[in-house]
Order: sequence, then C-alpha cells, then structure tokens
Amino acid sequence: MSELVETAAPGAAPGISAATLPQAFQATVSERGERDALVVHGEKRSMSWHDYAVAVEEVATGLAALGIGRGDTVAIMLSNSPEFHIVDMAALHLGATPFSIYLTSSPEQIAYLFDNADNTVVVAEERFLDVIAATHAPLLKHVVVSDGDRSGTVGNAEVLSLTELRRRRLTGFDFARTWQAVQPSDIATLIYTSGTTGAPKGVELTHENLMFVMHSCNIRFPFGAEGAAISYLPTAHAADRVFSHYLATVTGWPITTVRDAATVFAAVAEARPSWFLGVPRIWEKLRGALLTRFNTLPDEQRVATIGAVSAAIDLVRLEQERADVPPDLRAQVAAAEERVFQPLRKQLGFDRVALLMTGAAPIAPAVHEFFLAIGLPLQEGFGMSETGALGFTNLTTDIRIGKVGLAQPGTEAMLADDGELLLRGPHIMRGYRKDPVRTAEAIDPQGWLHTGDIAVIDEHGWVGIVDRKKELIINAAGKNMSPVNIESALKNASPLIGQVCVIGDRRPFNVALIVLDADSARIFAEEQAITDTSLPALVADPRVRSAVDVAVEQANSRLSRVEQIKAYRLLDTEWLPDSEELTPTMKLRRRGVASKYADLIEDIYRTAARPA
Repeated sequence: MSELVETAAPGAAPGISAATLPQAFQATVSERGERDALVVHGEKRSMSWHDYAVAVEEVATGLAALGIGRGDTVAIMLSNSPEFHIVDMAALHLGATPFSIYLTSSPEQIAYLFDNADNTVVVAEERFLDVIAATHAPLLKHVVVSDGDRSGTVGNAEVLSLTELRRRRLTGFDFARTWQAVQPSDIATLIYTSGTTGAPKGVELTHENLMFVMHSCNIRFPFGAEGAAISYLPTAHAADRVFSHYLATVTGWPITTVRDAATVFAAVAEARPSWFLGVPRIWEKLRGALLTRFNTLPDEQRVATIGAVSAAIDLVRLEQERADVPPDLRAQVAAAEERVFQPLRKQLGFDRVALLMTGAAPIAPAVHEFFLAIGLPLQEGFGMSETGALGFTNLTTDIRIGKVGLAQPGTEAMLADDGELLLRGPHIMRGYRKDPVRTAEAIDPQGWLHTGDIAVIDEHGWVGIVDRKKELIINAAGKNMSPVNIESALKNASPLIGQVCVIGDRRPFNVALIVLDADSARIFAEEQAITDTSLPALVADPRVRSAVDVAVEQANSRLSRVEQIKAYRLLDTEWLPDSEELTPTMKLRRRGVASKYADLIEDIYRTAARPA
C-alpha cells in the first residue's frame, strides 16, 4: 500500500492517504466543507460536505443508541438518494458493516440475506414496509423509515423515522473516538452476488480492500481536483458503491443521485461527470437513441452527420487493426470532430469525462466502436464483487475493442491450466460470509482468486474474456464453444435483437431464444408503417421476422459451422432486470431461462431440421 500512496497524484483527492473510509470522509469534509457533496437529480435539493458530515454524525449516534457498534451489520433498502449515502457512511463510522438490498427483492430473498447478515436494523423507504413485514426476520429489532413519520411495529420490530433516529442520543457516546477506532481490517460492506449460479454469496470487503482499489485507480487514472460522479446503478451492486460512493468519499467530487435509472442521461447532461460506468445495455440504448436522432435530422444535416460517423467508424477500425490510416480519412474525421462530435459530446454531458467504462458483460463491437468514433473514450473493464470491482482496464491512451485490458497496479493475474483467470492482490475479499467451504473453493492456499472466467492473456499482458467457465457449451460431439461470443454476434447483427440466450450444451446443434429490443422495434415499426406496436404483434409481423432472419443469417456467416444457430424462437415478451431471465444488472440467468423455457426449448429441437 505504501508504494501506491507514494506514487499517487498529490493533493487532488483529499482522502487518498487515509487507511479507512471514515478517515477518508473526514479528510474530505475538512478540505471541501462548503462545496456540494450530494445533489439530487430532478429536485432542487443538495447538501454540502459539512451538512453531509453533520447528518452522518447524527445518524451514527442514533444507530449507536439502537445498539449498533463495531462488527454489527445494517441493512439498507433505499433508492439512489442522499439518504443512502448518509446512512451507509454513518454505519461505517461506527465500524459497522452496511449492506444494500436490491429493491425488487421478494420477502424470501430478503429473509435469506437477513439470515446471512444477522442484522438487527434495516433502513428502508416507506414503500418497502409491506415486503419487510412479510419477511421472516427473527433477529430484526428496528425498521428505520427514511421518507416518512411512521411509527409502531413491523412484526416484532420497532418502526421509527430517520428524523427520530437523528434525534436519539446515547450517553457517553464519543463519535470521533468511535470512527478513529475503525481498523483497515474491519469489514466495510457486504456485496451479495446476484445468484446466476446458485444462492447469493455475501462478499466481505474490508476498508483495506476498498482503499487499495482507490489507490490503484488513482495511479492509472489520476483523480483530478475537480470532478463529478453519478449514482444510478443499484447500490447493492459493487460498481455503484465503489465508483460513486467510495470514489466521492476519497476525491471530494459531488455525487448526483438518480432515483430513476431511466433518466440517467438527463442527469449526465446536467452533472457532466468525470467518471461514468454503464453496463452494455445502457450503451446499446444510447447508441440506438442517437442513431434515431441522426435519422430524423433534415436531409442535408442527416447525410453529413451519418457520413461523419461512418468515416469515424472506418478510422476506428483501421486504428484497432494497427493499419495505416489514409490522410484524407483522418482529415475528414478531424473536420467532423469540431463540427459534429464535439458539440454532440457537450450536448450529452460527456464533454469533460475522463473515464468511461463498460463492464459486467461483454459489449458488442459495433456498439463499442460507435462511441470511440464519436470521441468518447469508452473502455471495457473487468472486476468482480470479490475483487472490490477492480481487476483489468484498458488505458485511456490505448483502448482495444474486445479486450478488458491490463491488470490494474497491484493486481497479479495468471491463467490456470484449464484457462481459468486467476487474480491476486490486496483487494481480494476476506471471504464469503459464513461460508468457509465456498471461500476455500474461490481462494486457493496461495491467495489466488479463481474467477470462474476462461480468458486469454497475450504476451504483453492484455486480457480477453472468453466466457464463464460453467457456461461454456460442450456440444454432443465434444466441441467447446462460448455462448457469449455467439450471442454477441447475433446482437451485433441488428439493433432489433435486444437479448439472446444460446442453448446447445450436450446437444447436436445450437438454437437460440431471441427477445426484441423494445425501442428499436418501435423505430422499425414506424419506418415500416406498422400500426400495432405491441410486442406480440411485432413478433408476429412477417417484416419483423424477416429482418431477424436476415440478422441471424448474417451472424451465422461470421461464426464457425459448429457455432451457428440452426433454429431460433422470437419471444413475444420483454426480459426485465431482476427477473427469472436477468439479474438486477442485466446479466443473463441461463439456469432461469433454461428452466422457464424448458418446454419451448425442447419443441425447438423437435421441430428444427437436423444439420447435414
């Protein structure tokens, strides 16, 4: 850690030299006191670092009065809001371990987390009282409501408001001494995995883990004194906690909280973030919206804009191939930079962005090259909850499509004999809560974390992810295939294809379930004068089916014969986040899909023509 501190950018981030998150917070408050800390998108509400600190002390005192101290856990069920940051930071100052719950969780899912975490307190919005009341939680003693004056009981638990909590006092409680006693080895948070391969696991991340992540990021992407962050992803996800909540704690950047993720790009236009992360689906939707906007421009402007984008994509492809770029093409793109791309980035709110990341799942090359073409430095990265969301990144000066990048400073990487990616470093989790068996399966005696991903590492250390080890397709002939690569080829072939699940494990050939992208389908309907734009009607429309047929044929032309899709079904439904088909961060739940659509999958294989 000392080496990382010595090489960090001096003075830009007030909390960078701290050993714990409370130390970082207090250093930032001391330096940035009257500057904005928390800003609410869509509301005329903001909070300075000084006011944030006052609220943190009051909530910490109230939690202490409820019996919360070092080593205890506090559950949080709040939307992206100042209240989340205040409550979470208050718990951290007590040496407690706050953790967030996905807001769409069922009583059964919440009961599982409560049983694993052993929390006696949950802080939640009033709208979640019913689901908490239906949750079996014998240890729960207090429910704190963030946005109302409710009182009474939920089950055997006392209900009180956050306002009331802030008024509670504990005789002899010394706030300063309490947060100063927090140790780097204390558990700072629990991140519950999304459960794509079984029951969620409680990833224990310490203050030392998370401060190392901040130091490592500051080396590769030095924190500027001026910046801004946005919180819109679920706070139960490591990416939002690390790259908005903890990032702002260390840098002193204001966080704009976005309660409704659908409005995130409106928030971006206002906040002009310097760091921004999004899952591939976010970028797919933004690209689709921009292409739609370009197509509706007046004729002359439309032709010029689309021509500029096309030329810029050609330039990106040549640069990715390390090929010579014709001088006239470079000049054409340079002219478009001032006329088209620079104003566009300013309009979007990305005119001062220093780090733009995509992760959690592979991004389609066509989507990635589009954003590089318009001058946005979008890079793919790799991290896991188990690594504090840190792992691999590209370089701002060298972004490579299809690569998750180089190991972050302080991270070691190697491949196991079977190609599984292994990581080691000070950011590796302490373990899975109350689960020594799965902890030992994940972290070997030499300290290597087994990621579960099959990867390739070239001679210069650049990493590419092939697929999840447990998700590789091994067909009836014994051929290994990556379903992600096949799915990416399908999504890359047409914006109409929103979600895909390829099936083929222990089967004679591959088939697919395909879900339309709702936004692109509506645009297609307008272009084709289709009046009924409901998904069942669109799926049944021969023009839509023909377009998808063409896309599947195009994807197949780019795949080896054994990888190709021999049959597919277009579903008349939408797959939503936190459903049987998708996790809250829109990763594919293959087991859920296979179970839900088992009969349909069998029917596809029964009716599909066998390959010659």
